[in-house]
Amino acid sequence: MSSRPLRRFFWLGLAWISLGLAMAGAVLPLLPTTPFLLLSAWSATRGSPRLARWLHEHPRFGPMLRAWREEGAVPRSAKVSGMALMLCSWSVLFWLGADWKLLAVLGLFFAAGGTWLATRPLPGGER
Repeated sequence: MSSRPLRRFFWLGLAWISLGLAMAGAVLPLLPTTPFLLLSAWSATRGSPRLARWLHEHPRFGPMLRAWREEGAVPRSAKVSGMALMLCSWSVLFWLGADWKLLAVLGLFFAAGGTWLATRPLPGGER
């Protein structure tokens, strides 16, 4: 078997797994939707143009993907939930007595990620 079908299968599998996690995140309060949706759309372009087109035309997911592609924008709700999840994750580890080195590294990582997320523009319709 050549490597081309294997690569396509890998990208398609990653797209579907990411899409499943994004859909779960749409209904579960502690699972983020946006990063999994972006990963799904990105990998779908490599594995299935039909799936990529479906994602970009989807009534719920399409606007988020178009905002990211056209403006590099992240919806306010995704920013708030992403930063809240990072804070909750760090807090749980703190309360469970995690090693201070781990807390320091994760704190820096989460601060950098939160800063990046907060500085992304809002989509045009949310201003």
